[in-house]
Amino acid sequence: MSYTYQWLDVPWGDGDMGSWADRSPLHEAACQGRLLALRTLLSQGYNANIPTIDHVTPLHEACLSDHASCAKALIAAGANVNATTIDGVTPLFNACSAGSATCTEVLLENGAKPQSEICQPSPIHEASSKGRIACLEALITWGADVDYDIPHLGTPLYIACISSGLQCTQKLLHGGANVQKGRFLESPLHAAAQKDCTEIINVLLEFGANINAKNLELKRPVESAPPNSSAEETLLLHEAIPQPLYQLCRLSIRDYMGRSRLHLIPQLHLPNLLKRFLQYR
Repeated sequence: MSYTYQWLDVPWGDGDMGSWADRSPLHEAACQGRLLALRTLLSQGYNANIPTIDHVTPLHEACLSDHASCAKALIAAGANVNATTIDGVTPLFNACSAGSATCTEVLLENGAKPQSEICQPSPIHEASSKGRIACLEALITWGADVDYDIPHLGTPLYIACISSGLQCTQKLLHGGANVQKGRFLESPLHAAAQKDCTEIINVLLEFGANINAKNLELKRPVESAPPNSSAEETLLLHEAIPQPLYQLCRLSIRDYMGRSRLHLIPQLHLPNLLKRFLQYR
């Protein structure tokens, strides 16, 4: 059975379906998860890297449709895990877009670059924007830069906050993301305030977000929150209450250690209770 594409099915391009006329049977098998048909086509000599006009490969299709078995078969047949479409989209980006943690892991285990090249769509931003927590965790584990700043988008943390993604926000902060870095002068706290996300606001403040940071309009986060909102109330309350000494000490120790050494906290000669505290557990 043939699948008819709708333009919204595809996370890249402008909806022009004319470029899909050259899709091969291998693309169709990968897209539909027909593993036996895919293996048969490969055994008959089909190139695992056969591209469409837009340089979409069967591996792109398998990952976008969350067919990990097909992705594994294609990789075993020599598929390029870092292949890019004419828009710079990689199979890893597609896996994160679809929320396929299995495909994400398969790609990373087989040499996919966790960090996108400059001007290419970023997997970590895509995962952060869509709440793909398992994909995000895999990317961080494999070394993706949690502070990767794309000028027109900002950092993954900013994207998570503007998308109201609490779990992704927590995952990025635990992964060492800079709580102050957002988009230009717009901090993640500004984004959470604008979205009236009190849970995210509290998490950001716990990780040391600057409540007095000013954006390009010289507004503080509390001034970016909707009037009389829960976000405004939360921020005003935080302004009125001094931070406890234990919180300041935790922030100071984590800052001194630096992001690259936070994973060494369990090795510190400290009581387990204190080590868990430093890890926000």
